[in-house]
Amino acid sequence: MFSDFVMQLLTTLRDLGYLGIALGLAIEIIPSEIVLAYAGFLISQGEINYYGAIISGTAGILIAQLIIYWIGAYGGRPFLLKYGKYMLIHERHIDLAEQWFNKYGAGVIFTGRFIPVIRQAISIPAGIAKMSYSKFIFYTLLATIPWSVLFIFLGERLASNWAQIDEVAAPYVKPITIAAVIIIAIYIALSLYRKKNRA
Repeated sequence: MFSDFVMQLLTTLRDLGYLGIALGLAIEIIPSEIVLAYAGFLISQGEINYYGAIISGTAGILIAQLIIYWIGAYGGRPFLLKYGKYMLIHERHIDLAEQWFNKYGAGVIFTGRFIPVIRQAISIPAGIAKMSYSKFIFYTLLATIPWSVLFIFLGERLASNWAQIDEVAAPYVKPITIAAVIIIAIYIALSLYRKKNRA
């Protein structure tokens, strides 16, 4: 079960309604899966509606990723190494995200959202590289919307058992992660093939 602190925070978010969901995801003290599942629970209780939850959830995640992007762009790696732990981002996350971004390019902003560890920090190298806002927002929303829909839907179905979200979501998240890795592998293969043809 969740700690008293997490439950108290979720209760505060509940009192704020849609704004609470967006804030909970924007500050990212609690993992997004938990906040989104809790939003689904609130739908089952009739406190909020499905579309409002998706919009506020998506907006909150986008804001969180833009904040990380801006930190990468204006604070750089030294700032993140010093303060990243307060956003649940550690040096290993930064290293891995930078490796993936440098190797696979802008498209990893989409696929990386579905891969554990990578999704926590993939916005950092995008900010450091000053990736265009339009591309960054496009790829982030492309991944964020289905992610929000999935966990809100499962939270609604679970209702009062929403706290079991990790266990229930696993059969859905695993194939999505595998698909993301396959897409990246295909992208690498195509890139190598093109380079070989040019040579």
